[in-house]
Amino acid sequence: MSAMPVMLAILCAFMVAYRYYSAFLAAKVAVLDPARPTPAERHDDGQNYHPTSKWVLFGHHFAAISGAGPLIGPVLAAQFGYLPGLLWIVIGVCLGGAVQDFLVLSASIRRDGKSLAQIAFHDIGPVAGTASMAAILFIIIIALAGLGKVVVKALGGEAVKYPQGSQLVITQPIQNIGDIVHVPAGSVLKWNQGKSEMRFAEAFDIKCSLWQRSWIPGTTSETISLPPDAVRIVPGSAWGTFTIACTIPIALFVGFYMYRLRKGHTVEASIIGGLLTLVATVAGGWIAEHSVSQYFALTDTQVMIAIAVYGFVAAVLPVWILLAPRDYLSSFLKIGTIGILVVGCLIANPKLHAPAINHVFLHGGPVVPGQIFPFLFITIMCGAISGFHALVSSGTTPKMIMNEKHARPIGYGAMLIEGLVACVAMIAAATLPTQNYYAMNTDLAKMPQFANQILQVGSGVEHIDTSSPLTVEDYERLTHESLRGRTGGAVTLAVGMADIFDRAAARISAGTEATLQSLWKYWYHFAIMFEALFILTTIDAGTRIGRFLLQEVFGKFNAKLGQPNYWPGVLLSTAIIVFAWAYFINANSMAVIWPMFGVANQMLAVIALAIVSAYLANEGRAKYLWVTVLPMLFVFATTSTAAVEMFNGQMSQVVNQIQNIPNKRNWPLLINSMIEAALILSMLLCAIIVMLASAIRIWRNQTTEQQLATIRAGAPTI
Repeated sequence: MSAMPVMLAILCAFMVAYRYYSAFLAAKVAVLDPARPTPAERHDDGQNYHPTSKWVLFGHHFAAISGAGPLIGPVLAAQFGYLPGLLWIVIGVCLGGAVQDFLVLSASIRRDGKSLAQIAFHDIGPVAGTASMAAILFIIIIALAGLGKVVVKALGGEAVKYPQGSQLVITQPIQNIGDIVHVPAGSVLKWNQGKSEMRFAEAFDIKCSLWQRSWIPGTTSETISLPPDAVRIVPGSAWGTFTIACTIPIALFVGFYMYRLRKGHTVEASIIGGLLTLVATVAGGWIAEHSVSQYFALTDTQVMIAIAVYGFVAAVLPVWILLAPRDYLSSFLKIGTIGILVVGCLIANPKLHAPAINHVFLHGGPVVPGQIFPFLFITIMCGAISGFHALVSSGTTPKMIMNEKHARPIGYGAMLIEGLVACVAMIAAATLPTQNYYAMNTDLAKMPQFANQILQVGSGVEHIDTSSPLTVEDYERLTHESLRGRTGGAVTLAVGMADIFDRAAARISAGTEATLQSLWKYWYHFAIMFEALFILTTIDAGTRIGRFLLQEVFGKFNAKLGQPNYWPGVLLSTAIIVFAWAYFINANSMAVIWPMFGVANQMLAVIALAIVSAYLANEGRAKYLWVTVLPMLFVFATTSTAAVEMFNGQMSQVVNQIQNIPNKRNWPLLINSMIEAALILSMLLCAIIVMLASAIRIWRNQTTEQQLATIRAGAPTI
């Protein structure tokens, strides 16, 4: 299968859904009225409530909802094959995700721009409202931790463990300083008694306590036997970190330019900001090759601290200084890049190397340890349906919309674009040869466990396309980055995007192969910047939303702490939110935090759909409840199943740790497992409470309406 027909089918499905299903929702379910004044018009204060142009608001809304989910989730789910993921994305976004975003936005407009929790208080009752508020707070923290972990995996350096019993075959002299061994380019890693091997095109460092070396008879090569504690030192991406760091002062400058220096000259600011961003991307290559790169090659912990500092500052600064211009710039970059990728898929028409359905790893594998049901549905989340979007659709957007009819392109249309992002990410991952995909997405220490199965996956599909002879060693040489064992999906997606850019450029340009390959490093690092910008715009907006919510809670105990302009309350609530999501970034691996993010995000979608269902019943449109109840029940079934499995897994870890001899217990792991189990259980209980309360409200409404109808039918005619 090639990418072009798949992409055309996806585009057709989205166009049909927007043309017909969203029109039905707008006319019959939401009952949009262009003549009805919106909250932005009734309460225009120039700050929170402000009528905004449809397309400007579309850009703001899309920038706020689009994070790591549609980028990373499909890449990880490609383990199951590309077909299940694409079907879930297309069906889920048309019948679930876009429906949720659109109807939550419509409900918030009709409820005077109220938040999701406030709508729950109004349309269901105080119990559901309190449960919704608690769930939203938990979910924001877990969601931001999941998003931040992706940035850490993309930019931060890390120590990658090797399989036990590994040996390095080296043909050139080595150097060592203390416990650091400098391994020259061209070395070969062998394990499984020499039956499996990897070749490394670039030089790298290994850290180990004791190592033995022996000469191979009759050759100039020597073998280094690695001890169990041996790890490969993967440096941070100086290029990527420098480029992302530059976007912050660029956004500050653009904000000052638009709001102070040349107020209203938006086009000028956009052109300047876009050009400066491209300059920063190119300049990052020069930085990476000079000694100054050491200041930008950060470890994973340093990247986490940098993100936390950025999230704190962005959440407390006035919105026009950093948040608004950064969202504005990133919306152009996001939509523009996705457009280029779609066109690139149509022009290059690469073959899909991944199997349509990967029967080898349907029950779990090196990328997603869980079975395809239910873990496909929480691995791919934001691209199909995302509870986090409900916070945006009931947050800033309903307070800025100037006409009710704009809710359709902004609510339903923006979510379709996010679904398209997820489809492009899945296609980018599927176009990579399977050996390369698993080499980048499998923890090196687990490679012996899955090596034979990975060979089974590749044996049936690699013969399809011989036009891409590139190996992981080639990718490392072209990108100037270490790629093996870089789990988490971010690095894999960047390579897949670069491959599509390269293929498309080869089709339309007359450049030589050497010239085109020299551009690879720029394609790759542009993709890394694209991913990080996608995520950071959600981190700063999400931290601000969490701060507002926490201040609402504090305000119930102290009125001053609840005031949005009271600085002690602002700083305290922001610090608590940032500390909470930074804790989970630092304490968990990607394999743990991403499923938790999926459960949290999808549970919020269940809560949002339950609240909208009660709203529709209260508005007298109960006959259309199927549009919200059916996706709600499906998402609850998949997510609750995953939540129960994850809860049991965490409790097993707790029991094992408690049963250990006291002085051998891993207390941080024990505490972390208990916190995660409590959060999973809390989110599940909150969703059940809101669903039950919503069902009771709907039943009471229907009973009351039937009684009134009976009374009217029996009343005498006057």
